[in-house]
Amino acid sequence: MPTDIDVMVLDDEPTVCERLKDFLEKNGMKVETFTESSVAVERLAQQRFQVVVTDLKMKGPTGIDVLVAVKNQNLPTEVIVITGYRTMDATRAAECVGAYAFLDKPFHLEQLRDLVKKAAKKARSRSAT
Repeated sequence: MPTDIDVMVLDDEPTVCERLKDFLEKNGMKVETFTESSVAVERLAQQRFQVVVTDLKMKGPTGIDVLVAVKNQNLPTEVIVITGYRTMDATRAAECVGAYAFLDKPFHLEQLRDLVKKAAKKARSRSAT
């Protein structure tokens, strides 16, 4: 069931990274996980991902900072921001910068999987133009 979707998962909680990686890989996706946002931002310069799933609040660069880094590279990568601490300011900032979606924790894994598939489809259509 390979889907050819390359996903970066970034969350400062290792158990969240492991759970999302296991689930997305069982759904045929290739997943790299990071618990340190500064390391993830460095990896973005080396590897193309169709979708980045990032937590909002982390030590070091925030999820919004990661989103900005993706958009500054002008790559056909979509970003899904996940959080347990949504605020109106964070939501507006993510929308202004160009987040694909904002997902509140806790969420159903199937919900994330479906968002990742849709985001990857959009990323592929952007890379074809």
